[in-house]
Amino acid sequence: MNKIITVILCLASLGLYAQDEIPMTASDSLSYSIGVVVAQNIKEQGFTKVNHYIVSKAIADVLQSEELLISQEIADVYFRNELSNVKTKQKLMSKKIGEEFLAQNGAKEGVVTTESGLQYEIMTEGDGPSPSATDKVRVHYHGTLIDGRVFDSSVERGEPISFGLNQVIQAWQEAVPLMKVGSKHRIFCPSDLAYGERQAGPLIGPHSTLIFEIELLGIE
Repeated sequence: MNKIITVILCLASLGLYAQDEIPMTASDSLSYSIGVVVAQNIKEQGFTKVNHYIVSKAIADVLQSEELLISQEIADVYFRNELSNVKTKQKLMSKKIGEEFLAQNGAKEGVVTTESGLQYEIMTEGDGPSPSATDKVRVHYHGTLIDGRVFDSSVERGEPISFGLNQVIQAWQEAVPLMKVGSKHRIFCPSDLAYGERQAGPLIGPHSTLIFEIELLGIE
């Protein structure tokens, strides 16, 4: 982005230049789009101690090969340290939010809490046999985070799945043998019965409490 556009954008950020008056070329649009992507990444990483004017200054210095106010090596250290702090806070917050959710959920009528901390409620009671911990079962399931976001669902794919119960997370190993064929249960999984501190895909972060609706279709 040339210096004229940079000045215009700075004036616009200060409210001195109306946004719809900024002349944007194709190159300017690309430049602005790059800024949007960078800013979204900053937000998604959880950084809160960010002065966007200083960020803009750093970007300009790098792109224009100006002398940096902080060396690349020191900048890397600052970034890695803060990223570590942010991730630690996110993990602790996720664990706390999950624990508070389960405490409230466990008090609801129809929700059973087992000794391990697993919670479940019976949506439909079947009349078939119950599987053992080593059986292979066929199920339909729908998995969400406690905020309702869907991270995996055989129901949405329209295709049931079969697997050995000794191949899945601990919550399932405990919950499915409590079911009878034809049953449908909703289970609430503490993070230590799911993926613990691990990241499991784009949505399941460390210490995530998970909710599954499971329909037991058969034992194979």
